[in-house]
Amino acid sequence: ASQASILERAQVLGLEFSEELPIARAWQEIAQALLDHPVLIVCGETGSGKTTQIPKIALAAGRAAKGRTIAHTQPRRIAATSVARRIAQELGSPLGEGPDAKVGYKIRFNDRSRPGIPIKLMTDGILLAESQADPMLGQYDTIIIDEAHERSLNIDFLLGHLHGLLQRRSDLKLVITSATLEAAKFAKHFATNGKPAPVFEVSGRLFPVEMRWRPAADDREDLIDRVVGGIEEALDDWRGTGPGDVLVFLPGEREIRAVADALSDLRAAALSRRASPARDWDVLPLYGRLAQGDQERIFQSTNRRRVVLATNIAETSLTVPGIGYVVDTGLARVKRYRIRGKVEQLQIEPISQAQAAQRAGRAGRLAAGVCIRLFSEADFAGRPAHPDPEIHRSSLAAVLLRMKFLGLLDVEHFAFVDPPSKRAIADGIAQLKELGAIDSGGGLSEIGRQMAELPLDPRLGRMLIAARGNGCLREMMVIVAALSIQDPRERPLDQQQSADQSHRRFADERSEFKSWLMLWSFTDLAFAEKASNRGLDKSFKAAFLSPLRVREWRDVHRQVHDWVLAQGWKENEREADDLRLHQAILTGLLSNIGVRMDAPGDQGANMSARDRLWQGTHEVKFAIWPGSHLAKKPPRWLMAAEQVETSRLFARTIAAIEPEWVEAAASHLIKLSHSEPHWEKKAGRVIGYSRGTLYGLTIFQRRRVSWAQLGPQQAIEAREIMIREGLVAQE
Repeated sequence: ASQASILERAQVLGLEFSEELPIARAWQEIAQALLDHPVLIVCGETGSGKTTQIPKIALAAGRAAKGRTIAHTQPRRIAATSVARRIAQELGSPLGEGPDAKVGYKIRFNDRSRPGIPIKLMTDGILLAESQADPMLGQYDTIIIDEAHERSLNIDFLLGHLHGLLQRRSDLKLVITSATLEAAKFAKHFATNGKPAPVFEVSGRLFPVEMRWRPAADDREDLIDRVVGGIEEALDDWRGTGPGDVLVFLPGEREIRAVADALSDLRAAALSRRASPARDWDVLPLYGRLAQGDQERIFQSTNRRRVVLATNIAETSLTVPGIGYVVDTGLARVKRYRIRGKVEQLQIEPISQAQAAQRAGRAGRLAAGVCIRLFSEADFAGRPAHPDPEIHRSSLAAVLLRMKFLGLLDVEHFAFVDPPSKRAIADGIAQLKELGAIDSGGGLSEIGRQMAELPLDPRLGRMLIAARGNGCLREMMVIVAALSIQDPRERPLDQQQSADQSHRRFADERSEFKSWLMLWSFTDLAFAEKASNRGLDKSFKAAFLSPLRVREWRDVHRQVHDWVLAQGWKENEREADDLRLHQAILTGLLSNIGVRMDAPGDQGANMSARDRLWQGTHEVKFAIWPGSHLAKKPPRWLMAAEQVETSRLFARTIAAIEPEWVEAAASHLIKLSHSEPHWEKKAGRVIGYSRGTLYGLTIFQRRRVSWAQLGPQQAIEAREIMIREGLVAQE
């Protein structure tokens, strides 16, 4: 196709490319490159227009032909929906599944698209799920992977899968876009006939940003106080012209709430002094789990200044309008999986230089801006250039399960951009063996195939499969759905005691898993009796429950329930037996068990819950989460839904268990050792002691066994001992 035909097609389709966007100056060259090459990499800075314009460029290049679709992925749901709205607006098209719609989107629990729609926004997780049902992804002729710099597990797995798919589908085009991308690495990875994939670098629409370094005076200075100080500096600095809104980057929701509370007090004090309008501002939170209506407030125009408190979702996934100032803590909450202890660390870490540059760039979108960094220039210079890809800091069990289900190459030969270590691969395989997902030949077992089809983490999938046989499927669907979401119980900093008292009604003295069932019954009744959505939300908030997360819980439950019905599984009609329910839960948590380490003498009785320790598997020691309802009367043996390392290693969502349950559930994993064979006159045979361990944790010991029945060698030893100690010694 010539440049003339590309331009002609754009005119026929009514496509317009605003000259204000830097990418518009190269749109025809990008369209031609898309026609000439199977893979195209677009490295565009913040404000370049790459996210909204590349799908339109693909249309101009003749893509979305013959009823096929351009797939456009985003890392987060909020970005997928907002980008879809923007593109639909630019195309003058309705959004959704209607026959006239040119743009739709599909996110978890919400599909607003139709077969053959020209442009379809989705999360990368959705495209990955679609690849399980259709590994060839036949409904798409073009796939755009946006924000590839985030290097999530989903993105890396998609890129590896698409690398192989391109060799089987000559009609498929792949565009990889990002704000901060190691372009040379991706170009080499997707080389064709030894030639790297073409790279287009598009400059951003950035104005100069002044850097102000505001490191802490010492380690004792509180982060929240420093953030508020940075916000005050930004508010006082504005001279009444140009963008004056403030975007603040914080590690997580907890810090957002703390800063919002501090700003509320600050604003009230300013208004009581009848301060100038520059001191009159709105505080808006922004994070991934925020309700849709609250998220959309970010994009609504107002005459008042705004202070937007955001997680790293605002780095690249969303463009917040009107920003003139950025306050950057230089921190993010990062989840890391520790292979040795098989536990996840959820810790606040310094961000990379690339992430810091992205955050600062948000202040220079509309005019010259200011970035107040709450760290030193020397600290910045010592940080890594890019963040670690998620595949280097996560458990690989779910990835390996999906690969085996899709019949892909083994992980060591899969086309990952940054392959995981052999140690991480071995750990993922070991987890799948623990769950019974892999047979002796290394292929998927029947349990493994069922787990791979479930929209759940492998451990949760294993619990659900066990529940079917244990007659507790109805209760387990509630529990696994709950464990798939963020806890809906809220505990505001200024109302912790009231929240704890409200949540105590759902407490069970032996199991926090049963607390989910009591909470489910409460929310179920609330939905049944609701007069209005507003009234329902009000009742949940009064009970210190997040309406958003309660609804997400019900959505996940519905998805799991639909899958169960599709399999023809039958729910139990009677209430499940507690014993069988918890034995089914245990099948997914064999690595997350422990036995209390009692102190010698009377010291154990006087130990606080925080000081008590449990010996876990893989040589780890942990404490019960301080907020646990079981902390006051802790069980000797317990299992935990997760072990998370923050200030120390904690077990969260726990229940009492018996070691005999572990022996039954982990029979394929327990290592046996035998010792002290001796003649027993009363038994009339040689007896020894057996010891069973699971990943180094003793499950039973000094169990009497008949030595001769342990094997041929032991039978010979038993005969010799019988002669020596029984006959010769006349015993």
